[in-house]
Amino acid sequence: MIRQLVIPFFLTASLHAVPVFIGTNTGKNSTSKGIYLADFDAATGKLTEPVLAAEYQNPGFLALHPAKPVLYACGAPATPFADGSSSVAAFTISQDHGLKFLGEASSGGKGACHVAVDATGGTVAVANYGDGSFSTIQLGEDGAPGEAASVISNKGSGPSKPRQDGPHAHGVYFDEANQHLFMPDLGLDQVLVYPFDATTSKLGAALPPLTTAPGAGPRHLAFSPDEKNAYVINELDNTVLATSYADGKFTPLGTLATLPKDFTDKSTTAEIEVHPNGKFVYASNRGHDSIAVYQRDGKTGALAFVQHAPCGGKTPRHFKIAAGGKWLLCAHQASNTISVLALDPETGLLGAPSHTVSAPSPICLLFGR
Repeated sequence: MIRQLVIPFFLTASLHAVPVFIGTNTGKNSTSKGIYLADFDAATGKLTEPVLAAEYQNPGFLALHPAKPVLYACGAPATPFADGSSSVAAFTISQDHGLKFLGEASSGGKGACHVAVDATGGTVAVANYGDGSFSTIQLGEDGAPGEAASVISNKGSGPSKPRQDGPHAHGVYFDEANQHLFMPDLGLDQVLVYPFDATTSKLGAALPPLTTAPGAGPRHLAFSPDEKNAYVINELDNTVLATSYADGKFTPLGTLATLPKDFTDKSTTAEIEVHPNGKFVYASNRGHDSIAVYQRDGKTGALAFVQHAPCGGKTPRHFKIAAGGKWLLCAHQASNTISVLALDPETGLLGAPSHTVSAPSPICLLFGR
């Protein structure tokens, strides 16, 4: 059942408050019921206790429409589709940041895990981890998802079994020119590249991919603000691959570890983000439970290790740097918390977690407008 929820006034009371939407896992071991909402005060670094904004099943990853007050989530449909596919859902954002269900459509595959909206607001892309497919879906004038324009399924596997027993699409990203779609595939050890037509929402024939080390397991990527570099976080071998980028083509620059050399316990990476000033790159470790910090050379794009910062909880599935670049919010899936870490934009260093709130199975953080 999907219903609109009333958002308490305190969430919009602060003049400095910025809404933070929280995607969650609503599985059988979770107490989550859908998408949650909190307010973040950039002046004090305080985050309010999250409240339920909309009920939905497994609304893991979230994205905003570039112009309309619409939020998107990949998850599970309210009524199962005949083919068993996952869904992409749209919610209208009210003035008090509450969410009202707008519509949903098939994601084109199973196990939807990542979503992105193109620059024109006419297309939403979805990665389906379960069957390795990914799709582009046209959006209506109101922002609601409609028919799939392209659904692509790949074949192959990698050396790290069972995680690489087949293709596992793990992310979707549009470039600033809105001419390419990139899709890291954990199972194939590749970042796939496709031409994108914003007018039709369709993808063209595949271009040469970026290939990682065998068994690396590329999960997500992040571009530098000038888009001259892209950084790929590899989940299985706990590394970050630095590349130069131009017009759909990647050139590898080097690979750095995300873990200390003396750490031998189990750990996998999750998220990667470039600081808004372009000087630093951040990557999360699930197991070591830390954020790895690297300094970025503005000319070459190469990275140099700076710090391993404790993230404040267990299993840092996702994190986001707040506008202004002075705070990092980290979502801990296993400990059901979100922590705020101070960030020095000049040195890139993260401080100790200074503020932590409870949140059920958080796996995505999205700053609203």
